Amino acid sequence: MIHKFLRSLLISTLCLTLLVGCNPSRSQSESKKIQVTTTTGMIADIVKNVGGTHTEVSALMGTGVDPHLYKASQGDIRKLDQSDLIFYNGLHLEGKMTDVLSKIGKNKPVTAISDKIDRSKLLEIGNNLHDPHIWFDVQLWMSATEVVRDTLIKQDPSHKAEYEKQATDYLAKLKQLDEDVKKQVNSVPKEQRVLVTAHDAFNYFGKAYGIEVVGLQGISTAAEYGLKDVQNMVDLISKRKIKAVFVESSVPKKSIEAVVEGAKQKGHEVKIGGELYSDAMGQAGTPEGTYIGMVQANVTKIVSSLK
Repeated sequence: MIHKFLRSLLISTLCLTLLVGCNPSRSQSESKKIQVTTTTGMIADIVKNVGGTHTEVSALMGTGVDPHLYKASQGDIRKLDQSDLIFYNGLHLEGKMTDVLSKIGKNKPVTAISDKIDRSKLLEIGNNLHDPHIWFDVQLWMSATEVVRDTLIKQDPSHKAEYEKQATDYLAKLKQLDEDVKKQVNSVPKEQRVLVTAHDAFNYFGKAYGIEVVGLQGISTAAEYGLKDVQNMVDLISKRKIKAVFVESSVPKKSIEAVVEGAKQKGHEVKIGGELYSDAMGQAGTPEGTYIGMVQANVTKIVSSLK
């Protein structure tokens, strides 16, 4: 009888041990990372800084990818479906992906980081549309950071204090970056502050930091440029004796190279001042593969070439 009782007790204890082992504890459940997918690398960088160890982040669009022309692959759709949170830029930056994001947003949180930005601070481009390149004004990017912070807190309130602290730390770095950019740009004589690029991605940068910006193409790289556009740019550069023009990492170089050659034929030597990061950051693992490093690299090239 005693043997039967001991045997029964042993079996009950073993079953209880297995049951506990097979069911994750509350702390294990809470430690599960939030799966976040973003469209661009710049947005992913915000999430990494604010979300820290509580998020697993991936960006659909990597180095040198043009978001205006990007088409979502089946792999992208699967990744979006498997995500807990999705962040995108909005303001029609993602172009052909907008419909996909809208459909997925019916079943899970899909947030445009530009939605909470004061519309009076956005640049209008006609037909009730706004320039989407908000990351070139660091202060606007600070507003986007606050959107990411608030969305993460709503999704995961148990880590609110950490998200708030990490956001505060990152916002302090962005504030310092904004001040550094102003200081560097102000070192260039006012009459020399003309930034010529392949497409109109830098208008927020120009407005925020006092640089005249001229793009060969429109706001979107989907816009076509023609011989007349090249000729007008050549005339402008030659007349104003502009020293440098810039290519972009996510846009083919042939348009700007045509401008340089055209100016040369008119007797004005203009150099390519370097490659700027416009719609995508640099390689992962490099300083330019972060938002702050990307902005610093751009400003260094612009300032050194225009001085």
